[in-house]
Amino acid sequence: MKVNEKGGRPVRPFRWLAVLFLCFAVFGCGKAGTHSLFLRYQSAKEFPSLLQKVGPTLGIAPVQDERRDTLYIGRHTPLRGVSSYFKSDPSPLENAIIESLSQVLSRNGIKTVSISEWDGKPESLKKIETDSVLMIEIRRFWTEGKAFPFRTQATTSIHFLIHLGVKKEGKVFTRNVEVEKETTLPRLTPERMEETVNQILTDIFDSFLGNPY
Repeated sequence: MKVNEKGGRPVRPFRWLAVLFLCFAVFGCGKAGTHSLFLRYQSAKEFPSLLQKVGPTLGIAPVQDERRDTLYIGRHTPLRGVSSYFKSDPSPLENAIIESLSQVLSRNGIKTVSISEWDGKPESLKKIETDSVLMIEIRRFWTEGKAFPFRTQATTSIHFLIHLGVKKEGKVFTRNVEVEKETTLPRLTPERMEETVNQILTDIFDSFLGNPY
């Protein structure tokens, strides 16, 4: 046990532990670096009319990621210290979206086939061998956590353009989806960010598959 030189009063070790704990609570101290968020659209719903609307085979065109920074999907900024960043798992982001979306479609009796390209025009649907074709544009996909005294403000913003070309209709249906969600947390963790992003993905694609056009 250490002794204070001025008054001879012992300085108890547990007080230092209390100071460290307060640092984490107030300043949002955390380990800087890069954290992976396991992104997955996991739906427990069934979509009984989906097969009839899009047909038994759906072509998946390459995802168009139009973000300026395609390496990261988010950042956590503490009050003090270095910011940490979030990456998608699987990576890149388009793989995480397409893989999980294909699994849900398969459960609803729809076979997905990767196609090399699609110009998004109704006239080109005749050249595609599948019954329908899907193309997603990622305009924005970012989750931001900012630490304040005793709390962290987390904002997640996602913007998709979803194009669905249906051969039997001879049309391309486009859905513009913009979602922003703010939450206040006592302390931000990668697990909590992962949960928030996955819930938004589920809300977006549940709505789309339930009423594709």
